[in-house]
Amino acid sequence: MSQFTVYKNKNPKTKKTFPYLLDIQSDLLDQIRTTIVIPLGKYSIVKDQVITKLCPIVEIDGAKYAALTQQLAGIDRILLGAEVTNISDYRAEFIDAIDLIISGI
Repeated sequence: MSQFTVYKNKNPKTKKTFPYLLDIQSDLLDQIRTTIVIPLGKYSIVKDQVITKLCPIVEIDGAKYAALTQQLAGIDRILLGAEVTNISDYRAEFIDAIDLIISGI
């Protein structure tokens, strides 16, 4: 597993709104059974929940998705679906969003 890898969301209750989960946990913690994820929602569906700087907008297969960082969660790795892509090109935006949650700046 690699940091900033996007996985399909296997949860039948949430996958319609959040088809993808972004693994943000450091690769140094691969041995831990759980990981920290940010849900990615199709921008056209979740745009009312988007907060500037807190919710980076990313592109996956030509579609825009919003990362709802305010909904980050720790989950068991077995709940992750198939690997979709890696979006480490957006690393700075995600670090800024997490920093905003922690420090307020």
